Amino acid sequence: MRGPVIVPMAFAPSSARVLLLMLLSTAIIAAACLLSNASARPADNDGSDTSRLHTGQEIYQAACVACHGPDGSGAPKTMVGFEKPATFPNFSECDQTAPEYTRDWKAVIRDGGPARGFSEIMPAFGDVFTPEQIDRLAEYLRSLCGKKDKERTWPPGELNLPRAMVTEKAFPEDEVVLTTSVAAKGAPGVTNDITYEYRIDGRNQLEVALPVSSLHRDTGGYDTGIGDLALGLKHVFFWNLDAAGRRGSIFAVQSEIVLPTGNSSKGFGTGEATLGVFGSYDVLLPQSTFLQFQAGGDFPRHTQTTPNDVFARSAFGASFSGGGGFSRQWSPMLELVADRNLQTGATTNWDLVPQFQVTLNTRQHIRADLAYRLALNNTTGRANEVMFYFLWDWFDGGLFEGW
Repeated sequence: MRGPVIVPMAFAPSSARVLLLMLLSTAIIAAACLLSNASARPADNDGSDTSRLHTGQEIYQAACVACHGPDGSGAPKTMVGFEKPATFPNFSECDQTAPEYTRDWKAVIRDGGPARGFSEIMPAFGDVFTPEQIDRLAEYLRSLCGKKDKERTWPPGELNLPRAMVTEKAFPEDEVVLTTSVAAKGAPGVTNDITYEYRIDGRNQLEVALPVSSLHRDTGGYDTGIGDLALGLKHVFFWNLDAAGRRGSIFAVQSEIVLPTGNSSKGFGTGEATLGVFGSYDVLLPQSTFLQFQAGGDFPRHTQTTPNDVFARSAFGASFSGGGGFSRQWSPMLELVADRNLQTGATTNWDLVPQFQVTLNTRQHIRADLAYRLALNNTTGRANEVMFYFLWDWFDGGLFEGW
């Protein structure tokens, strides 16, 4: 039978000291971690702890760096502890962030990811930071990609004005637009224009447009066919924007070639290869108002059958949104459109196009516009039109995302 185990006296005090030192070290480390986390986490009460944060960089370091990393490219997964969603931004890359509106960034900061149809992982800071602090943080986020883009090749999203029905804007985009025109009087007819825009880089955009028309025949029934395919390349020559993001301008030139893919004998296209060129100049004004100008011409290969044509277009509009500027956006616009062929004795056609654009979903990358094109003169052979377009900014997400 074994007797009681006797611990030598020389060993017991040493073990106790080691255990005591281990506990004390653990407590010190834990306290240090808590203090460190407390200093890096914004307060969630009356905001008194965040009042000392004055610059955008200070606010970013306190509230954002843990997930978005020191340079905005995102912290490693081993540090954030969650799977990053597909919409997780890289603030250091201008191609991902520059085309966006600053107001959208502020909406996400204030109300969290769901405010713009993004992931719920992004928390809301509206109760933590003041509006002024959110402004400074958004401005700092804007600057992160500028450290790489020193030549300012990416115009900011504030210059991406609402798309007018007829007037082409200067800002390069990643969009798919389906435009439908229906004759309001005279011979019935429907034309659908499908336009695909791909932004090659900060200043250049490729555009492909193809009309599909249904024309009524005097003998009854309709003929449907494709029109002339247009391929265009847009280049932004300059842009500017004030520090407040309320005034600015952008100028671009687009050249294009129109291929005679339509059946001209049935009224689908001109039957001529045509070169086109136009300039677009957009101006952002205070109170969310704006002006857009476009002027150019189309020059067919053979002018005997299809004359040269010049045109000028302008649009004036304003944008409104509730919820402090963060909710659905409404943009009424009025366009004045003029075109004239260069044949002897030709006169200028003038059209007026009142319209109304609205964002359809939470992320605001799906939009629609309803317009009425009214012929002001030379109405013989020119019918008024009801026009509608559906716009999908595919760069910002899928067609069924962000609703």
